[in-house]
Amino acid sequence: MLFTGLYIIKPQKDAQSILIESIYAVRGFEMSIYWEVKMETLLKVRNVEKIYGGKGNLTKALDDVNFDVGKGEFLGIMGPSGSGKTTLLNCISTIDMVTSGHIAVNDTDITMLKAGRLAEFRRKQLGFIFQDFNLLDTLSGYENIALALTICGVGYGQIKERIKNIAKTLEINDVLYKYPCEMSGGQKQRVAAARAIITNPSMILADEPTGALDSKSSRMLLENFVDMNKKLGATLLMVTHDAFAASYCSRILFLRDGKIFTELVRGMDSRKDFFSKIIEVVSLLGGDVADAV
Repeated sequence: MLFTGLYIIKPQKDAQSILIESIYAVRGFEMSIYWEVKMETLLKVRNVEKIYGGKGNLTKALDDVNFDVGKGEFLGIMGPSGSGKTTLLNCISTIDMVTSGHIAVNDTDITMLKAGRLAEFRRKQLGFIFQDFNLLDTLSGYENIALALTICGVGYGQIKERIKNIAKTLEINDVLYKYPCEMSGGQKQRVAAARAIITNPSMILADEPTGALDSKSSRMLLENFVDMNKKLGATLLMVTHDAFAASYCSRILFLRDGKIFTELVRGMDSRKDFFSKIIEVVSLLGGDVADAV
């Protein structure tokens, strides 16, 4: 008699694949069969440069940046002030344009899109989470989330069902009918996260999402991000200066002076061990460790 007793999923060092171990039992004997599953690439960044200023007064904010992000990955971007991390996120989000190089999402080169198609791409493919929430004060939590779907032409019944499901995952049922002025910072950010993912975007971009939150609210939000990533299959890119927040990611890119300094992959590490490795890299970057925790 042959049966599968256990599947073990192991993230690999390159963060672009997982190794699945299937343990079989045959007449009392066990054997393992391994196979590697490659992540499908969602984002490709190639030779990206961003230069500000005019002749004789140029600042190179990004300098030949190259990396990929797989579908379903939770990527953190860290670096000291002025390292280029927010500029990189702005270029990926199409808020800013690269000076040279290419950025492709789902094989669409967004650096080649005209203004009209860029707006459509941003609306359909990206979700945004900002440090200052960006909720509309005159709308309830439910209405803030529903607005994104209404703009996309989704019907009332489907809107209601989607919000019901996401509210359960992000634990916001109790604030759906409150206005932003009646919510805590953590509640506002979780509503903002629901708004970002409700349209099923290809990628969610978060810029210092825990920056305005206390430690308890930060932890809850980050656990929600992990749920969005693991349970809903969301691909997240998060810019943060906070090593604690970064420890929830599956991989981290560290920038210095507009270049990729190094990267860390969590793999099978505990979050505590991953946090320690992050602190080591922060100290190598010359940043203040006290500012990263």
